Amino acid sequence: MQWTGATLGLAATSQVSSPVAKAAKDIDPNRPLNLAVIGIANRGASNVAGVQSQNLVALCDVDANYLKAGGERFPKAKLYRDYREMLREETELDGVVISTPDHHHAPATIRAIEQGLNVYCEKPLTHTVAEARAIRMAAKEAGVVTQMGTQIHAGSNYRRVVEMIQDGVIGNVTRVHVWVGKGWGATELPKPQGEAPDNVDWDLWLGPAPKIDYTPGLHPASWRRYRAYGAGTLGDMGCHYVDLPFWALGLHLPSSIVADGPPPSDDYCPTGLKVRYHFDATDKHDELDLTWYDGDRSPKELEGVSVPGSGVLFVGDKGMMIATYGSYTLLPKDKFADFKPAAPRIADSVGHHMEWMQAIRGQGTPLCQFDYSGPLTETVLLGTVAHQCGRELKFDASGMVCTGDEQATSLLSKNYREGWSVDAAATASV
Repeated sequence: MQWTGATLGLAATSQVSSPVAKAAKDIDPNRPLNLAVIGIANRGASNVAGVQSQNLVALCDVDANYLKAGGERFPKAKLYRDYREMLREETELDGVVISTPDHHHAPATIRAIEQGLNVYCEKPLTHTVAEARAIRMAAKEAGVVTQMGTQIHAGSNYRRVVEMIQDGVIGNVTRVHVWVGKGWGATELPKPQGEAPDNVDWDLWLGPAPKIDYTPGLHPASWRRYRAYGAGTLGDMGCHYVDLPFWALGLHLPSSIVADGPPPSDDYCPTGLKVRYHFDATDKHDELDLTWYDGDRSPKELEGVSVPGSGVLFVGDKGMMIATYGSYTLLPKDKFADFKPAAPRIADSVGHHMEWMQAIRGQGTPLCQFDYSGPLTETVLLGTVAHQCGRELKFDASGMVCTGDEQATSLLSKNYREGWSVDAAATASV
């Protein structure tokens, strides 16, 4: 099924009625959680490490080499190549961790939700804007515990920055710059070549994407450079860095988006991108612009000051702040030379994975649950749509359409190969 603005605006129903999620009171507090992991190497290996204190009953990967290594480490886990089969057969799971390429995020997540399973899914939450909305609403309807893998959200520095911005240390924020120096772009599509190696199930790797012959280099990492599977640097890093202003300012969804980059391609992602998101004023923040830069559009200087290779610059009417993953700087330095921050009030995280696992047991709420990370993902991916269209987009969040722009609205969603569709309960409420 292809999600369209009309489908999401009216409502759609899943082909499979969702079981009620397993309530925390039904989970024996004396046993580990029964978890499955989809995608167990590279980023997936870090997620396996994050949940290995629990009972890993099933591991799934399209690469037999990764699966063999995982089976040797967790000999009691059942091994699968196809997560659809795994989710049908494993009936005693409490949750699923998803660490696949982006184009598999929504198909895997929705199938887990339809089984009433709690879900931890890597960033970005989905591959398309419409999928993010559909997944968020399906999770809410099913009552499952969710968390998107933006691990930096659990760090202490982000907490201190959020506190200071919300305390008005630099005044009312009207501009934000977010930049990442790395580049997941390309200038051409790699050519299919030969047969897939015996360890890789190429058809399963493609999954919902169009069927093509084996193409070396896409697996395990360079898929991020190509639109059928990823969303470039913005898709890779946006949810990490845009997360900070989203949290600090209480952002939700932009009203307009315009992007600048190389001529767009239907096949590969840009080598550099600049995207301006406009957010209308709310009771949480003033009207403001957030500008993203990556790759060869990444700046060396902003607002008259030199900036590090990646970071966030908040511009307020009383000063500015540059924040990275691990530090912050208030500007101008002489004005804030004697500044002392207030005592911390946002509690330390128990760990990004542990937030999710404790919440499954009814203890606390994950801070990157899909109600938060869904709109964050929508915002990030709207930048890729604006670049593909090459013009400013007016986004009607409640209707899930780009006003007066049929092409842009069509790019909010995509088609799926048979057997991989994303059918979920979804409404247009935001």
